[in-house]
Amino acid sequence: MRVDIGIFYFQYATAVAAFRYNGGVVNGRRWFLITSVGFLAGCRKKRASGYPGYAFVSNYEGRAVAAIDLNIFAVTKHIPVDAAPGPILSHPGRDAVYVLAPDAGMLVEVETTSLAVGRRVHAGAQAVDMRFSGDGRHLWILCRQPRQLMRVSLDTLRPDGAIQLAGDPTSFEISPAGNLGAVCFGNEGALSLVNLEAMQARPPRQLGERVTKAVFRNDGKLLFVGVTSKPSLAVIDPASEQVMVRLPLAMEPQNFCYKADGGQLFISGPGMDAVTVAYPYTTEVGNTVLAGNAPGCMAECTKPGYLFVANPGSGDVSILDIETLRVVARASVGADPGAIVITPDNQYALVLNRRSGDMAVIRIASISARRSRAVALFTVIPVGSMPVGAAIRRF
Repeated sequence: MRVDIGIFYFQYATAVAAFRYNGGVVNGRRWFLITSVGFLAGCRKKRASGYPGYAFVSNYEGRAVAAIDLNIFAVTKHIPVDAAPGPILSHPGRDAVYVLAPDAGMLVEVETTSLAVGRRVHAGAQAVDMRFSGDGRHLWILCRQPRQLMRVSLDTLRPDGAIQLAGDPTSFEISPAGNLGAVCFGNEGALSLVNLEAMQARPPRQLGERVTKAVFRNDGKLLFVGVTSKPSLAVIDPASEQVMVRLPLAMEPQNFCYKADGGQLFISGPGMDAVTVAYPYTTEVGNTVLAGNAPGCMAECTKPGYLFVANPGSGDVSILDIETLRVVARASVGADPGAIVITPDNQYALVLNRRSGDMAVIRIASISARRSRAVALFTVIPVGSMPVGAAIRRF
């Protein structure tokens, strides 16, 4: 508890003046109440502090990146990128964030010191997504036109290699060791493992009518692939490429979120207003928890252990206690909430509202402090037209 000394002495002086005004006739109980009220009035809850960094937000329809100062929770600058930006990544060792414009097949480097566009490169006619390489020296860009996985050197920001693909890719992931990739061909229901060191893709393997995305286990020894026909997780051994088991699910596996230690994988998607928990190291499916209206994107706060789940249909976010797997709070955030990002200090959850064009900020400390299950927003920041992705960068 912090005491504002100025307020305390003001209240103390008021009490003394009242004592003198009444000719010194104030009994002990009244004196105690007056001074106690003065002391308590000077005691306040610890004020929220900002995060010393920027949130860079891709505004798809605005064709710009908004730089939001998280110390003061205000937009510092809108950075035009001359294309509709989508995925955005912050590099831990460079003063830059990297923005992919999928429809233009363009990669843009935004300098975090000058808040301006630096270099840019075209990866193809149409791109899908991107990931940093294991050593952080390259970016892998998944392209649909042409069908390839392109490697871009971050030193030169020029392509220095490409792996040809056998179908129309829809998503991809890279193993924790950085030596293996997994490319999903969603509409073809197939998956291809890619040797990133040898620059070679293996033949696609059919898994179902349609697949969504793939995630590696933390040790890279298993791969989990979402299958929508008879919704399930296909568990694959990357070494043999064999399907070890299929885990039935209550919903289509559209959205994945790992717990930080890799021990739980949270899954949401069409078919049920719920989140399912899978256990990667025992290859089992655990509880399915009702979590809101058509749950979508998710993000984990590690301390305390909360899972934030966006509900686009109802314009709110459900907050689950990961230990008890119960919804402990809800926050009304805006129209069509999508991506959620947690600040590295676990102090704020930033929710991008696509239709209302703003970013709702939830102060995580206010969740446990309230008896009511309804959590008030810390603030709402207009960020631009259709925000779809965000990356945080420390000053």
